[in-house]
Amino acid sequence: MLELGCGTGRALLPIARDGISCTGVDASQAMLDALAAKAPPHTLRLHRAPMQRFDLGGDRFALIFSAFRAFQHLYTVDDQLACLACVRRHLAPGGRLAFDVFNPRLSRIALLEEPEFEELRFPLGADDVVRYTSVTRDLGRQVQRVRMRYERRCGERVVGDDVAEFEMRWFHRFEIEHLLARAGFALEALYGDFARGAFTGASPSIIAVAR
Repeated sequence: MLELGCGTGRALLPIARDGISCTGVDASQAMLDALAAKAPPHTLRLHRAPMQRFDLGGDRFALIFSAFRAFQHLYTVDDQLACLACVRRHLAPGGRLAFDVFNPRLSRIALLEEPEFEELRFPLGADDVVRYTSVTRDLGRQVQRVRMRYERRCGERVVGDDVAEFEMRWFHRFEIEHLLARAGFALEALYGDFARGAFTGASPSIIAVAR
């Protein structure tokens, strides 16, 4: 199997350690280096390339997947179709594509800005980390810019403050279906969560499986 946007191996590494032959593609060398540092099995191969422009020669895969909403980092229709065209070239006969995006809540994406709010707390060693998030949206492009600030605390003292910023394109259900059809895929299943629940307007995710 092949994962697009494999990152540091959160999804792919456990699969490879189960003995399945795997390939990971990611545009970030830093991410791939972090994955390689985890001593992956020899059955896992890594390639640096954008998911809309990858070429693995004659390799063909029974399953190509993209987890944790990596497809939402393709901001234009041209890039989305280019990615799907690459996938088609690399699928084995009868192979499947699977990927997930979030299901946008209309009441939330209508907001042009969300001021910084506390979204998450988690322990890190002896310290605690608080993640603060703010969002701005471009409704015309269907793109939101997310700023996450990670405040590291030791007791009541702040000992670290790091910021990550990125953009995400949001999709609606029939937009996904039309993209797949334009790229020559047949939609096999559409789920609303990872328990394979039926997709509804209230579902947290749009999970597409296509051939």
